[in-house]
Amino acid sequence: MTLDPQIAPLIGELDAGFPPVHTMTGAEARSVIRARFVPAFRPEPVARVRDDTVEGPGGAIPIRLYRPDAEDPSLPILVYAHGGGFVFCDLDSHDALCRDLANRLRAVVVSVAYRLAPEHRWPAAAEDVYTVTQWAARNASGFGGDPNRLSVGGDSAGGNLAAVTALMARDRGDPALAAQLLIYPVIAANFHTESYRLFGRGFYNPTPALQWYWEQYAPSVSDRAHPYATPLNADLRGVAPAVMVIAGHDPLRDEGLAFGAALEAAGVPTVQLRYDGGIHGFMTMPMLDLAHRARQEAADALAGVLRR
Repeated sequence: MTLDPQIAPLIGELDAGFPPVHTMTGAEARSVIRARFVPAFRPEPVARVRDDTVEGPGGAIPIRLYRPDAEDPSLPILVYAHGGGFVFCDLDSHDALCRDLANRLRAVVVSVAYRLAPEHRWPAAAEDVYTVTQWAARNASGFGGDPNRLSVGGDSAGGNLAAVTALMARDRGDPALAAQLLIYPVIAANFHTESYRLFGRGFYNPTPALQWYWEQYAPSVSDRAHPYATPLNADLRGVAPAVMVIAGHDPLRDEGLAFGAALEAAGVPTVQLRYDGGIHGFMTMPMLDLAHRARQEAADALAGVLRR
């Protein structure tokens, strides 16, 4: 297994440029990451973008809705949770990805600015994503969405929140989800897997940062054991069908593979898309051909699930 040929010459620079967030406070890390963000010069066009808020358990939750140019008045819905280690990133950091997913899926994407750690610890972020998912189901007709084709998704820490939202929806009996899209998700606070050993240093998403994310979000070891923090500990029977994106050169690879296997063992229809040459976060790197291929294949797989 080798790195993607476009990633290989960049990996040293990418890794060296990754800020040492584990030495910072949450606010400091947030400021550093935000300062590095460069918005697209020409954002990918969609038919409509609207910012709004949803009343949540901790106050108003900012959301951003993306609607593609489509004749169908009732489109599938993807409620999306951004990555960022539960600590940073926001609606703007994932604006380009959400625009792209809306167009490829031909779906309304609802991006969620959930509460961030460490100011808001577990399970605040998960409860926010779940709340917005409920809101999307109940208000679908108001933004041209189809509540019968409602999915939840996210990348990295957002993938954790999407998987947890799927569990909450099953456990609480509302809303009915058609699918979950998990892009190299954070699944378990286990830093001793083979993929951590192989890729926890020198591959852009280092082990100290990943450990620090968990310390900010769920510092209590007993909290981390809860299925709403570690979905791998859940009884997965009856959760929504899953589409998973797994990067081969990612410390999180093995927990993603384990979760995919657990879903399948529980009888949950699961599509695993593996990109052995990819690194954590590669789908948000638009200079990579691999990112565009993965976006299209993930969109195609999710659309296939939503058509069932």
